[in-house]
Amino acid sequence: MMELDNIECISSSDGMDDEEGAAHHLPHHFLKPHHGGSGNGVGVGVVGIGGIPAPVITPTTSVHELLECPVCTNSMYPPIHQCHNGHTLCSTCKSRVHNRCPTCRQELGDIRCLALEKVAESLELPCKYFSLGCPEIFPYYSKLKHEALCNFRPYNCPYAGSECSVVGDVPFLVAHLRDDHKVDMHTGCTFNHRYVKSNPREVENATWMLTVFHCFGQYFCLHFEAFQLGMAPVYMAFLRFMGDENEERNYRYSLEVGSNGRKLIWEGTPRSIRDSHRKIRDSHDGLIIQRNMALFFSGGDRKELKLRVTGRIWKEQPNPDAGVCIPNLCS
Repeated sequence: MMELDNIECISSSDGMDDEEGAAHHLPHHFLKPHHGGSGNGVGVGVVGIGGIPAPVITPTTSVHELLECPVCTNSMYPPIHQCHNGHTLCSTCKSRVHNRCPTCRQELGDIRCLALEKVAESLELPCKYFSLGCPEIFPYYSKLKHEALCNFRPYNCPYAGSECSVVGDVPFLVAHLRDDHKVDMHTGCTFNHRYVKSNPREVENATWMLTVFHCFGQYFCLHFEAFQLGMAPVYMAFLRFMGDENEERNYRYSLEVGSNGRKLIWEGTPRSIRDSHRKIRDSHDGLIIQRNMALFFSGGDRKELKLRVTGRIWKEQPNPDAGVCIPNLCS
């Protein structure tokens, strides 16, 4: 990773609220009989289609264990496959095991476990993100669709400088950015940053810096980076909101860079970290400065990049009388 030589941040406050993030272990499914099943689960006949053994639920075997693929340990959805001895696995893993049962090593063939698929139809389950706050319960076959869009699902780490695979809720990611990525943290909704680079002729993709701001009880990520836009090297700054898409529209931000009586101003809505860093960058949704313009703003002999980027974040509040939004600036 290539980084800028120096960053100077001038803010009204250097501190941040000390929040301890805690990693959440995402739970397995809790199952609920839907059509008056017995307390010990749902019984499935010993003999399946064509005389092939079908899974049997005993008092010591939960339904959720039977619906768990032995290879990937995810919940199985139709088509659920089984071998001649009644061992099951999901359709995704069937190709991974080269058509061999991972339990008894017998050939799998194309046998569907219709009995277990019927059992699944009778179940209702809470969203797997219930420990993160989701109260919803869904029929087994509707759960996946909800979980892909659940507002309580964990966020990916917004740090763009590495292939970071960490996920979690916002407090956990804030602590992760601070402690693991050593990101600068600031409190306040205005900022004044100076970006300095000794050799601006060397512009490579993925040269970035990240700063986290805390204001209005929310967290925002300010990105600044240099990359090649086609054949032209550019600098770009943009803001991301550490929350969901349905909340991002409540906030606005502006960025300004200039010198020698000239300035560029960008105003927009901070994009949720649900959108990847690359998606936002490639959509050019931010302040973009061509290198020649950046060197002009730097002044002097143009051999060193010295960009001062100022900005502010504000919350738009609805005006019930006029039916429009008015800005609410923090002090």
